[in-house]
Amino acid sequence: MSASDPARPGLSDAAATPPRAFARGVIREINGPILIADLPGINNGEQVRIGELGLSGEVIALNGGQAIIQAYESTEGVRPGESAEGLGYPLSVELGPGLIGQIFDGVQRPLTRIFDAAGDHIPRGIQVPALDRSRRWTFEPNEALATGSAVEGGLALGSVQETQLVLHRILAPPGLHGELVELAPPGEYSLEDTIARVKDKAGRVHKLRLFHRWPVRRPRPYRQRVHLVEPLITGQRILDTFFPLMKGGKAAVPGPFGAGKTVVQQQVARWANASIVIYVGCGERGNELVDILETFPRLKDPYSGHPLMERTLLVANTSNMPVVAREASIYIGITLAEYFRDMGYDVVMLADSTSRWAEALREVGGRLGQMPVEEGYPAYLASRLAAFYERAGRVETPCCGEGSVSLIGAVSPPGGDFSEPVTSHTKEIIQTFWALSKELADARHYPAIDWVGSFSGHVAEAAQWWAANVSPHWESRRAEALNLLARDAELSRIVNLVGPEALSSAQRWVLEGAALVKEAVLQQNALEPNDSFASPAKQFALLDVALSIYEQGAALVEVGVPIQELSALDLLSRARRLKQTFTSDQVERIKELRELIAPTFQQLRSGYVAAQETASP
Repeated sequence: MSASDPARPGLSDAAATPPRAFARGVIREINGPILIADLPGINNGEQVRIGELGLSGEVIALNGGQAIIQAYESTEGVRPGESAEGLGYPLSVELGPGLIGQIFDGVQRPLTRIFDAAGDHIPRGIQVPALDRSRRWTFEPNEALATGSAVEGGLALGSVQETQLVLHRILAPPGLHGELVELAPPGEYSLEDTIARVKDKAGRVHKLRLFHRWPVRRPRPYRQRVHLVEPLITGQRILDTFFPLMKGGKAAVPGPFGAGKTVVQQQVARWANASIVIYVGCGERGNELVDILETFPRLKDPYSGHPLMERTLLVANTSNMPVVAREASIYIGITLAEYFRDMGYDVVMLADSTSRWAEALREVGGRLGQMPVEEGYPAYLASRLAAFYERAGRVETPCCGEGSVSLIGAVSPPGGDFSEPVTSHTKEIIQTFWALSKELADARHYPAIDWVGSFSGHVAEAAQWWAANVSPHWESRRAEALNLLARDAELSRIVNLVGPEALSSAQRWVLEGAALVKEAVLQQNALEPNDSFASPAKQFALLDVALSIYEQGAALVEVGVPIQELSALDLLSRARRLKQTFTSDQVERIKELRELIAPTFQQLRSGYVAAQETASP
């Protein structure tokens, strides 16, 4: 890039920082993934090539002329005395056409292309560019730009139709300010071809290509944050209706082993009404990621009918991969998310799981001799978590209106203990908390999200959207359902202690009504075609039916109608089957049943009153 080295990322490309001689030195000590090398003149955070194998690493601390390096690959076989060389730039990602549909590892190496080149196992030290340099893309220049136009970082120079679902806008690198000297005409270009030249105030000309690089630990700049206005619709009733997350919000999914964290995140990835989905498997078991890698390419996008991978990219870093790459993987994912946000897209990023990322911090901190605090985690755990989640949000971009990053992180507390450090710190940071319950999972209630332990800070904002698009009664109906479920929890404790005989008829109907809400609304079968996704209209219709049955039944209980007669009504079993009987396009059929509730209960009431009058002397 003109005066700067073409391999340098982000601001180096844009600001044309004068090049310096790359630092070279010798490895002195090796402690697992941590190495100490003599590298005078190197910068903290700079990437390093290690030893004869050419392993990738990063400088994480400096001590005089010595650098402490964390390696992203196993250091087995590396010896003191081998060379170490700085690369002149920090850990960065390549941002340009070719990202969508890809599967990367924790440091943005393309796994499918590595497989084609080297087979099933990733050779140590292999260097494969994240983006394919040989592929040519059809570039359409921005018609609003002409020679002499002012160019700033984030401005769209043109676009490439990357997939049928994603128009990839070619953005000027952040930090660039200058005057457009030349813009390439429409045509086919490779990533290395120059598509624009920009002259800065100092008179230096910068050559811009279809891609640029950006350091992953530095948030990408934006003009300003804006208010959250639209909920992220996931199609999961307990999430959208009871604990909504706004586009640009941050959420956590904590839960013990076997509670269904991965399934919840996969459902969100499949059904969320986001433009781009980024799934980061951070330290999870290999079989879970294999299931995702095999399943997602076969899925169709429910909104367009095209393959889901046309708007999805995956970062796969399993538990058997190097621990340090696990720490880097979520930064890779969030930087990719910010890049598509800058194009004006709504992006949802799922990190599974932040607990494994925190464990990587703990392991590296231990090898560095840092003072451990809560449960051995380093003292900076809370600040690192906060800095990561803070990169979510809805912002105004330089070129493309508003874009958002919705961040959903899974948390895996040992033994399901939500008081452990990662869960407790995360709970203080995020706005929406989807707590998974092992008891519900054991009872085969899926998704096993505990309505007592979960919360959302977005209800007021979401209510405005629901009122405008679905029903003005959404907020009140949601509150009534949660109140019913809370009363059910209290009464269930009494039943466990003294049995159901201690309850009045009204209290037993509360249990029956709560069970109806759980089975007809909260439970959702991810494998059932009609039930895997529920539109907002279907969600509200199902909730309204369940609550209407409970409310009108409660009125009959007050006049003495036995619980057994109410529970035996065919209406209740039909209400439980509605979610699987009708699709989201058949909401009117659900409303038809809603209209039958009042006549059915009125008929039962009349029959009961007549029977009582006949029986009286």
